Amino acid sequence: MFEKKLFWTFFLAAGLAWAPPCFAEVNEMDSNFDGKVDQWQHMSADGKVVKIEYDGDFNGKVDQVEYFKGDKKLIRVEFDINQDGAMDHFQYYNAKGNVGRIEKSSKMNGKIDSREFFGASKKLKKVEFDDNGDGAFETVQFYNDQEKLIRLESDANSDGKTDRWSYFGGSGQIDRTAFDTDGNGKPDQWQYYEKGGEVIKKVEYDTNGDGKADRWERFSGGKLSKIELDRNFDGKVDMTQKK
Repeated sequence: MFEKKLFWTFFLAAGLAWAPPCFAEVNEMDSNFDGKVDQWQHMSADGKVVKIEYDGDFNGKVDQVEYFKGDKKLIRVEFDINQDGAMDHFQYYNAKGNVGRIEKSSKMNGKIDSREFFGASKKLKKVEFDDNGDGAFETVQFYNDQEKLIRLESDANSDGKTDRWSYFGGSGQIDRTAFDTDGNGKPDQWQYYEKGGEVIKKVEYDTNGDGKADRWERFSGGKLSKIELDRNFDGKVDMTQKK
């Protein structure tokens, strides 16, 4: 492996004032001995590594960059997944040196459209998605300590407010979904499922906005079989319609 050192000198000047020069260093390396540089180590003036660039597939283009703080403490890694010269995958590290967040541009257009968050136990806790590319993350998935999906929140109309909440059981299948149909930030309709969300078994409605269901639609075999109403909103069914 050959190594070449480049030294850069920086001067600070303002009027007649002059500061002593400080020195930074770039070490160039050929890791596969093909006669071409494929790794660049950028050093600070005090001799610490601040950045390392890699040409992982040896095509002459940087496709991975590592950033460091202090005594070679890794804080961020960037990747160019599709080799177009632009970074599209970013990993951020916490104080313990573990990945705390991952950001991705799945369309490779320079826009981040998904973010993954990890807890202190290194396990996935939350994933956010920008579904329409507007810079806002409309869909959020939440995971438990076993990294199983337990809840999904979404902004279906892209108005900046969550209007749908889906809940998942231990098997990872959807159990129920709550909807905010009037845009006040509170659910007013609840759908309950069986067979992993394939069949509706019950739908509840809050028609007067008090946060409590006052209309119930019950299904059998996926077909509506009964409607129950609480017409005076006292929490009790006072009318039943069979289908």
